[in-house]
Parts: sequence; structure tokens; C-alpha cells
Amino acid sequence: MAYLVHTAHAQLGALWLGLVGWTLTAMALGLIQWRVWLVSDREVISSGVAWVGIWRACFHSYTSVSPGLRILHCQDIGLTGTFTPPEIRTGQVLMLLSVIVGLCGNAGGVYALRNVYFGLRKTPPIRLAFIIAGVLCLSAAVMSVVPLLWNLSSVVTNRTIKFPPEFKMPPAPDSQHVGYGIGVGMVGTVLMVVSGITFCTYKLPAGPEEVQTVTNPQRGLTSPGGSDNPSFEPHEQIDQFVL
Repeated sequence: MAYLVHTAHAQLGALWLGLVGWTLTAMALGLIQWRVWLVSDREVISSGVAWVGIWRACFHSYTSVSPGLRILHCQDIGLTGTFTPPEIRTGQVLMLLSVIVGLCGNAGGVYALRNVYFGLRKTPPIRLAFIIAGVLCLSAAVMSVVPLLWNLSSVVTNRTIKFPPEFKMPPAPDSQHVGYGIGVGMVGTVLMVVSGITFCTYKLPAGPEEVQTVTNPQRGLTSPGGSDNPSFEPHEQIDQFVL
């Protein structure tokens, strides 16, 4: 059996990067601070700051409070809402798919590394497993980067959203800037790209000289490196020597 642990150190690091990237992507999915609106009229928006995410729009208020919240007013942004802009609809769908596909990619990385560290007689599935994991991680990164860049562009061009009256949002902000929800998502996307590329670049040893194996013919076992200790011999040989 081939000893392949020394060939997958980079992929082990890629798995950690992929897990961190997936976690950040999932965090960005739930954050409301994708767009930060600054308004001068503080009659309802007491702090003068409103946050627009891909699922909710919220702001601090002492006059309009959502049930269960102390001074925070929030309204859900629906996928089928007539006012919902296309970049937010796209974000709701693709970010959720990115989290699911990224989870599958990391699971594929765990499976491939399990085969490497615990041994597998048929080595081609290891390479295939790493490629599948890498493709899934890269696909997840592409799915997340599209809505992230689209919403980033909307902030830079100062596009507004025609919220319904119950949102109590102004028709347009005085100014707006990028929230850390987009920043967190971008960092997660970069980590997923690095992880996916590293998974795809895994290579099996080219020849027998690159595979570390030691076989014990008495037991049919393979161990990584080292040599047999002559002090440990089968009992039959010891008995023959004494006789």
C-alpha cells in the first residue's frame, strides 16, 4: 500500500482555507450590512444610518420598533417582491447556492484527505476526489463573487431602491458606502478560490521511487518508512535457533 501523506500537505492547508472561506461566505449571507445608507432626516431613522442586506433592511429607531427588538426596525426583503432589485434577487439565490456547493466541496476535500492519510490501495480515486472538491470550491466562489461584485457596483454608482411604505426607508439616501458584509464575502470568496486551485493541483507520485512503502512479508502489512527490527522475529524461528 502506498504511503502518500507527504504528498498532500498543501491540500491539508487548502482544506483549512476552504473551511474558513465557507464560514465567511455563510456569515456574509446573513449579514445586513451590505449597503450602508446615510440619511439626514432622523425623524424615523434616529441614528441617520440604515443597513440594506440581501434579506433585510434595518435601522435604529426610537419611534418605529420591530416586535421583539428594542430599538431596531427591520423588514424582510422577499425574493418575489416587486421592489426587490435584480442584484439582491441574484444574491439571495447565488449566495445560498454558494454555501451549499462550498460545503460539498469541503466535504470532498475531507474525503480525499481521509483516503490519503488512512491509505487506499487504488490511488486514482484520490486524484479524482481532489479534482471534484476543487471544482466544487471554485464553483462556489464564482457563485458568490457575482452578487458581491454586482452589489458593490450598485453602491459605487449610488443606485437607490424603491422600498414600500412599511419599510419607512427614504426614497434615496444622501450617500451610501459598502458595508462589511460585502467585504466578508469577498475574503471568503478569495479563500475558496485558493482552496479550489490547490485541490486541483494535487499530483500523485510519478514513480515508485517517490512512494514511501515498506512491506512486512510475514504479516502482509505496509508501513511508512523504516526497516524491520531483527530483534522481533517469529516464535518459530526463535525456537529453531534454540534447538
